[in-house]
Amino acid sequence: MTLNICVAQLNLVVGDLPGNSQKIIAAARSAYADGARLVLTPELSICGYAAEDLFLRPSFIAACDDAVKAVARELAGLKDLTVVVGHPSGGDSRTRSVAVQNRHNAASVICEGAVLATYAKRELPNYQVFDERRYFTPGQGVCVFEAGAVGAKVKVGLLICEDAWFEAPARLSRQAGAEMLAVINASPFHLGKGNERELMMRERVLDCGLPLVYAHLVGGQDEVVFEGHSFALGADGAVVARAPSFVEDRFFVQVTREPAGLCLTGAVAPERSSDAQLWDALVLGVRDYIGKNGFPSVVLGLSGGIDSALVLAVAVDALGKDRVRSVMMPSPYTADISWIDARAMAQRLGVRYDEISIVPEFEAFKTSLATEFQGRPEDATEENIQARIRGTLLMALSNKFGSIVLTTGNKSEMATGYCTLYGDMAGGFAVIKDLAKTTVFRLARWRNANDPYGTGSEPIPERIITRPPSAELRPDQKDQDSLPPYEVLDAILERYMENDQSIESIVAAGFERADVEKVTRLIKINEYKRRQAPVGIRVTHRSFGKDWRYPITNRFRA
Repeated sequence: MTLNICVAQLNLVVGDLPGNSQKIIAAARSAYADGARLVLTPELSICGYAAEDLFLRPSFIAACDDAVKAVARELAGLKDLTVVVGHPSGGDSRTRSVAVQNRHNAASVICEGAVLATYAKRELPNYQVFDERRYFTPGQGVCVFEAGAVGAKVKVGLLICEDAWFEAPARLSRQAGAEMLAVINASPFHLGKGNERELMMRERVLDCGLPLVYAHLVGGQDEVVFEGHSFALGADGAVVARAPSFVEDRFFVQVTREPAGLCLTGAVAPERSSDAQLWDALVLGVRDYIGKNGFPSVVLGLSGGIDSALVLAVAVDALGKDRVRSVMMPSPYTADISWIDARAMAQRLGVRYDEISIVPEFEAFKTSLATEFQGRPEDATEENIQARIRGTLLMALSNKFGSIVLTTGNKSEMATGYCTLYGDMAGGFAVIKDLAKTTVFRLARWRNANDPYGTGSEPIPERIITRPPSAELRPDQKDQDSLPPYEVLDAILERYMENDQSIESIVAAGFERADVEKVTRLIKINEYKRRQAPVGIRVTHRSFGKDWRYPITNRFRA
């Protein structure tokens, strides 16, 4: 007896019900032709994850119901094929003028044109980027279904994402007769998350004694990225199959019945290094944000510094050189080496490169404000004017040519406010918003040593990586004039912002109190800036986005 399972590791678009349905149908037909008799699609595959407040619209839920029925009809002629699709179901009702939510994160089991069963997710996550209790009601049932041809039937217990992180749903499935578990999932990427999933599912397998297949979403959706990395575990908890990460894939697992129980086998894709995963996440995030939102191309300010260099390299790997434009906008304080290095990098990657001096505009601003500023020395005001001129020029190019502006600020800058509202923060998508400055330098070196997308080796001139970082908004400016060394700043940021450690505990860990007080104060007072920042790609377990919800008006510090 052999049951061939296909995990359709799909890249779906939120709200594109016809397009998502066709992807599911095409994957199912192709898998069937290759011998699969069970096809698993990701969590909420009909509508995409996460549809957020679309879930609150009755018309959206009704359209999802219709899409599930359409998928069933289209696959009616494929004998013995079982397909699991994720979708929202149910809705709200009113009892004595009180709204009662009865909406579920569900999955339906489809076979030969009929919906055989529908399962509602029992455990609803409400942490990090998850907000499922806003939209859904927990389910209470169990779903065990048979898949395979006559003589090769296997009883499969169906779980959805968070269900598999708790003991009860899997145990109940086994008690209901399940011989193996199928987990469909849509869990956003952060560094190390793939290994966390495998370890947690190993714990689940060892607890319930059943082998498991884990079907995971791939693709970018606003600030989050889903990396795929679907896999299968044997009853002993060992990884017996693994899909590649960050790509769509039809991933096959063979199930055979042995005297000792079910045996699962398949191809095992190698694990990628941490830096390779970060790079792939950034590339996929850019490609899908630009592509799914219909932008024809991107434009960015190329300063000759490390941040814009890294963003340019990511953009070219994601979109190709013909869809990327770089603009150098020198000021009176731009060093000659910045011009030289920016030109060299643009030439290496073959992108369009233009130089637009901001000196005339800067002088015009100073002239217009001379009477108002009389008697006051130049300070951050004049620095910010330069950044805002550049932002205005980039947005003008965006408006005229339809390109979206990629901002180039990193997490260290976003944390401390070392960025200018309506200046370098102006744009539509923040590629490295969740990368600390030290990670930016490390990834630049990784990319120079690797060419994963074939767009050119060593794209970033060495001097860009080795020179001290500077905004070049005043003579001889260096970042470290205003901030602690980035190694110190980023370590404090990780402890305070990502891991919620207190000021006192960070000081006790050996950091200088002055540095800790300065960094944490800057994080607090710059919340108003971050609220106005463009959405950016999340790659850590806590980003300045949905993970971070602090009040702007706030006097607590500890």
